[in-house]
Amino acid sequence: MLVFGDLVWIPFSFSIQGWWLLMNSVELTPAAIVANCFVFLIGYMVFRGANKQKHVFKKNPKAPIWGKPPKVIGGKLLASGYWGIARHCNYLGDLMLALSFSLPCGISSPIPYFYPIYLLILLIWRERRDEARCAEKYREIWAEYRKLVPWRILPYVY
Repeated sequence: MLVFGDLVWIPFSFSIQGWWLLMNSVELTPAAIVANCFVFLIGYMVFRGANKQKHVFKKNPKAPIWGKPPKVIGGKLLASGYWGIARHCNYLGDLMLALSFSLPCGISSPIPYFYPIYLLILLIWRERRDEARCAEKYREIWAEYRKLVPWRILPYVY
C-alpha cells in the first residue's frame, strides 16, 4: 500500500492543480496572488512551527515556547504555543498549504480542489484516531488537556 501511495497516489493527487492550470486559462489579480501567498506562508508557519515546538519540547521539556516557560500537563503534554491553541494545530497548517496549491486554479471547478478536500477528510479521520489513542494512553491527563485546549484543528470551529 505504501509503494502504491508513494509511486501513484501522491504524484497523481499533487499534480492535479498543475494539470488544471495547463488546460485552463486562469487570470489572477495581484490581490489574489498576494492573498494566496499569505495563505501559503501562514500555513507553512503553523505547520512547521507546531512541529518544531513539539520536537523542541520532546528534546527539552523546559525550553521556552514563544518566549515563555511551557505549560505542561502531567509532565507529558505540551499545552503552550500552537499546542495550546488546538490539539492538532499542525493539521491546520497542512490544510492551509494544500488549499494554497489549489487557489491559483480559481473557483470554476471543484477538480483542482480534490487534494485539499481529500486531505481534509484524511486529517479529520486521523485526528479522531489520534484522539482515541491519546485518550487511552494518557487517560486523566488527556481529559485535562482537552478541557484546557478544547479545539481539535481549527480554533473556535472544530
